[in-house]
Amino acid sequence: MQLAKWAHDLAESLLAESLPSRWAHSKRVYSQALTLAPALGSDAELLAAAAIAHDVGYARVAVDTGQHMIDGARYLRDVVGADPRLCSLVAFHTSSPWEASELGLNDALAEFGPAEPDLVDAITFCDLTSSPTGALVDPGERLVEVLDRYGHEHVVYRAVSAARPELLARVARVRQRRAEAERLALS
Repeated sequence: MQLAKWAHDLAESLLAESLPSRWAHSKRVYSQALTLAPALGSDAELLAAAAIAHDVGYARVAVDTGQHMIDGARYLRDVVGADPRLCSLVAFHTSSPWEASELGLNDALAEFGPAEPDLVDAITFCDLTSSPTGALVDPGERLVEVLDRYGHEHVVYRAVSAARPELLARVARVRQRRAEAERLALS
């Protein structure tokens, strides 16, 4: 778990003191990623690292475009030289493509593509099952919370509203893969 420990230490240094709620959320996203390890095989550590680092784009030193997914991926790539697959997962997590489109940042997001659909599904599942304060939450409730927090006029509201069916489909796919992995482990 060297990559995950490295990502944990980096995310903690960027978020724990200045953005404690983001740090609590990131720790829960990480713990959710660990539950998916049996279904991910050799990609389990990569997902764990992306999960703990997924919101580093909110740190003041990382803000560039204002879209935290792209900003976090750029910080990881340009400042700390992170693995390109890790940067891609951070860039594409949850509603990022929809937000990038709303903000005219499709080219910036494309710097990190193509996305790996199974891993993007997994990090989205982890993000949507983790509340802003680090509690486990139902993904549907989490999306309602996001919409309520941002309000109708905000880009995040528009992006999440448009992305909602696909985001919930991602969660369903991950739950299916996890259930299949559990069945295989029992047989």
